[in-house]
Amino acid sequence: MILLTYMLEIFSRILFLLQCTDSSFSTQTRYKPDVIKGDLDSIRPEVREFYDNLGSTILDESYDQDTTDLHKCVAFIRDCTPDFEKSNLILLVVGALGGRFDHELGNINILYRFSNIRIVFLSNHSLVYLLPKTHFHEILINHSVEGPHCGLVPVGAPSQSTTTSGLKWDLNETPMCFGSLISTSNVLRDEKVTVCSDVDLLWTSSIQTQKGESNPSSDFV
Repeated sequence: MILLTYMLEIFSRILFLLQCTDSSFSTQTRYKPDVIKGDLDSIRPEVREFYDNLGSTILDESYDQDTTDLHKCVAFIRDCTPDFEKSNLILLVVGALGGRFDHELGNINILYRFSNIRIVFLSNHSLVYLLPKTHFHEILINHSVEGPHCGLVPVGAPSQSTTTSGLKWDLNETPMCFGSLISTSNVLRDEKVTVCSDVDLLWTSSIQTQKGESNPSSDFV
């Protein structure tokens, strides 16, 4: 939890809105969200009343069963962001990893559906975000909180050529696909990692739950 607080303090400088899916607030917490949005099937009446009295905006979109609660929240923040294309918006999402596997897959799909938005999934074990193929990526590593493990995964489509630097086992125009090679259980070597690929890749690094220790059951590595 110390690490989570540390990460939240960093991202609080760039997030303009605390928004939650209804499943995130099925019980009362000490946080007051600006907006609770979703189909509201997971929030109990007394909990809804509690946040309603606090002044949180509660948006019921139960009519839309074709998108997930996370999709609804990301779309809402995008639409509320002035000059979106110039905003350099970054969203930190906690609670997207762990639990039901189909929920995890649905959340990962959000990274691809909103590939023009920097969305970061954070759990107690892992940091996950998308590396769009349209960019040459330089990732600055904080070894005091990240690593040592990391991974690059071509979820959306096979990669014919991926090249990296800064990893223990670098890729050199290496093809990757499910059923063949994918880069999991790799190791962060340098303070900067570079990635260039012909497809969008999931990047994940393990989070150290204690000083100098990485959780052995990290997500996606």
